[in-house]
Amino acid sequence: MHDLAQAIYESYPSLAFEDPSLAQDEQRPFNHMLQASATENTDQTNIFFRNYQPLSVIIPWMRLLRSLFPTHVRMINVGVSYEGREIPALRVGVHPTNSEKPSSPRKTIIVTGGSHAREWISTSTVNYVAYSFITAYGKSQEMTRLLEEFDWVFIPTLNPDGYVYTWENDRLWRKNRQQTSLRFCKGLDIDHSYGYKWDHESHAANNPCSESFAGEGPFQGIEARRFANWARNETNSNNVSIVAFVDLHSYSQQILYPYSYTCSTAPPTLENLEELAIGLAKAIRITNGENYGVTAACEGSVETKHEKKFWSRMESGGGSALDWFYHELKVKYSYQIKLRDTGSYGFLLPSKNIVPVGTETFNAIKYMGHFLLGNKGIEIEEGREESAEVTTQDVDTELRRRRRK
Repeated sequence: MHDLAQAIYESYPSLAFEDPSLAQDEQRPFNHMLQASATENTDQTNIFFRNYQPLSVIIPWMRLLRSLFPTHVRMINVGVSYEGREIPALRVGVHPTNSEKPSSPRKTIIVTGGSHAREWISTSTVNYVAYSFITAYGKSQEMTRLLEEFDWVFIPTLNPDGYVYTWENDRLWRKNRQQTSLRFCKGLDIDHSYGYKWDHESHAANNPCSESFAGEGPFQGIEARRFANWARNETNSNNVSIVAFVDLHSYSQQILYPYSYTCSTAPPTLENLEELAIGLAKAIRITNGENYGVTAACEGSVETKHEKKFWSRMESGGGSALDWFYHELKVKYSYQIKLRDTGSYGFLLPSKNIVPVGTETFNAIKYMGHFLLGNKGIEIEEGREESAEVTTQDVDTELRRRRRK
């Protein structure tokens, strides 16, 4: 990146008249069905995903989806931020109507983004995946089944205060906007405010001005505490079984599984976590050719060659949502996915990447659904090529290769 100021400027939505390619859209009638006709390219006609969108646009868009698709979309709130903003989510799924049959816990998959305010691509990707699931219901047999078998909770931003601040003040702001012990240093790192293995020594516990400051105790981050309370209440009181948790971040193109707090302890379901993670990575690769690494979240640490000493990156360490959902709520398949790119633009990824990243992530999340149905991610639709499918043999081969390393 040669010009930081220019990259920041270009990450905000541009005016339509500044892009000649958009001029023809002024004469195209608005499509109230939120989808292109059979002869149009959806990527080109869906205005919402041409640019990153502020919260003031995202929330009305979510309400519109709820009103247009009332059979399988509900808008909920999973908490309230420090500054009093609701944390909105879309709950997508079709519930059985047979009242004579005892209702078993509803299997639910949670997809979140925006824990770190500047990671706009994570917020846009949650929206894209939600939109893709919602509009596919009733048109695709495989997608319809996924919405019948699971509830999908899509949370575009767990950090609405920070997200608004990146639009109005500082594009590269990371934390929430919570007051700390230092009046001039606001904000806590939400993603390391969770209670499991919260570490006073990590994440600059004594430096509120640090970007990785996670507070002075577990769950001090308001948004983390309220989201965790919502998730626990869902499992304890609302007949919900959370079977998967996917937390989207940027950047580095990695699929990370527990644990984040240490590399010395392996998760008890390591082989299951690796098996699905490798399938997710391949689902992304066969979509757009992008390579995503698969590793434990703790591997973000750097080990020196001469002594067994680890220097933690900002993203790794205790108190993560990833570890909390896996260990405390017993969510067997918990992942953090670091989206594009690998550093050329970093947090300032150009908006032209919104649709490609959304598409590859949608295919990965769809693969996860098939895997959890017991299909090992294999669901051949009529007319699709088998070479584009992730097979069990592919995953087994990759697992063996990793074991030999």
